[in-house]
Amino acid sequence: MKNSIKLLTLLFLIISFISCKTGPGKKSTQEREYTPIDKKIFEEIKAMDKVFFDAYNNCDLEKQALIYSDNIEFFHDKGGLMTSKKEIIEGTKRNICGKVTRELIDGSLEVYPINNYGAVQIGYHKFYNNQEPNTESIPSKFITMWHNDNGDWKMAKVISLH
Repeated sequence: MKNSIKLLTLLFLIISFISCKTGPGKKSTQEREYTPIDKKIFEEIKAMDKVFFDAYNNCDLEKQALIYSDNIEFFHDKGGLMTSKKEIIEGTKRNICGKVTRELIDGSLEVYPINNYGAVQIGYHKFYNNQEPNTESIPSKFITMWHNDNGDWKMAKVISLH
């Protein structure tokens, strides 16, 4: 019985240690450090992320609508799928404006070119609820498919995980 308790305690400590070492922003020993495949596309998408979320944080709904593709697919792990740009903008106005801000986690952004389409952006971000300023914001993962139409980048698909 004592050996079983010792074994379970050791197993718990090992799992806890591994979990702490491989949380958001930390790489396991099996992962490699990210280096952009195409530095130009990386910088363009990083800039577009900033433009979009500056508009998001400041409730510039017109700017957001310009960046969303007309054929947007927005997947939210809790809210499901939305395919109407108008409904996404209305939901942002109703639920986000003046209430929530977003911050990209430094160093988490990865961008991979997609031949003859655009790029996929993967990263971690935090959302802050302005109505509950003392609530801790936990990093969450996101994936965005960007379509490039002759230099005009549009968000075509968004996967938001919390």
